[in-house]
Amino acid sequence: MPFKFFSAVCLLAFTIVTGTGVYGATDICAPGSVGASDAATPMTQTILPNIFDPHSPPARMIQELSWLVLGISGGLFIVVEGMILYGVIMYRRKKNQKNGAEPRQVYGSNPVEIAWTIIPLLIVFVLTLTTVRAIRSIELTEAPEGALQVVVIGHQWWWEYRYLDPNVPGGQVIVANELHVPINRPVWLRLESADVIHSWWVPALAGKMDLIPNHTNQTWFTAETEGLYLGQCAEYCGNQHAGMLLRVVASKPADFDAWMQTQIAPTVNDPSVAMGRDIFQEYACSTCHTIKGISDGQFAPDLTHLMSRQTIASGVAPLDPATLRAWINNPQELKPGCNMPSLQLDSQELDAVTAYLLTLR
Repeated sequence: MPFKFFSAVCLLAFTIVTGTGVYGATDICAPGSVGASDAATPMTQTILPNIFDPHSPPARMIQELSWLVLGISGGLFIVVEGMILYGVIMYRRKKNQKNGAEPRQVYGSNPVEIAWTIIPLLIVFVLTLTTVRAIRSIELTEAPEGALQVVVIGHQWWWEYRYLDPNVPGGQVIVANELHVPINRPVWLRLESADVIHSWWVPALAGKMDLIPNHTNQTWFTAETEGLYLGQCAEYCGNQHAGMLLRVVASKPADFDAWMQTQIAPTVNDPSVAMGRDIFQEYACSTCHTIKGISDGQFAPDLTHLMSRQTIASGVAPLDPATLRAWINNPQELKPGCNMPSLQLDSQELDAVTAYLLTLR
């Protein structure tokens, strides 16, 4: 019971600190409620952000260090508060004590002075050694052997993932907002930023690590359990910081390979939605978004296989036809302050573009 209570407090604190209601929206974006779930990797559970529920070696090391720090801090709290209570009870004014009378004064005690000097030094020494050991184990300078290598680029306000693989055309596979990984295989993330400082944090997998402009950081994890891991940008990065959510889908290697093949596959070219494709190319959509063979945008998520994803707008809403149409019509209503403009399409154009995007699987 104390563990569950403490975990709940930590989750609440995380939500308050990051300034987001994402965990109230978990049900909305859960796998079973997403329109594109037929194309998504099957998942067994949704794993909430909780440092006391680790599913990866780095997260487990952080948990162990946290319990040690909390244990020592809790012990010190009990000792100090106990001494305060003892003093309050034992040395309060007695009924028969004359007003103004001073209690007996005791000056100096070598054993006490030595004790409260040496004990804190030992505590600091232990905490320093354990912290350094944890940092050295977590913050590796080279990728673990056989690691899946991914470049993570933070944008205002979405995530870009580039899977590095010399065996695929172009040497990389680019997706947005939803990171897919195989279980029981190390994942090495190279963290970069396209604009301001962001912070990649999925507590059940690893500690937070900043994405800094003109600088590359690294972090790693090994997902040990199948499921959807939730996280959050943990560094204030603008007015949609709270809507810059993290979703990591961990699946069996065979399922991950099948998903990767869908991302490598050629762009879907359905003649029945040619009108929507032409509108996409004619308007500013093609300037910002990339669809392989159609456009080469540089500023917004790659849409080549849009409908293989479960959410839209960096995880703030499920990806289904109605939400997609509403997003195209007026992005500011769904995600106020985002950098995607409304192109003021009429109803027929909206339907055509939506129909085209729905074919991108």
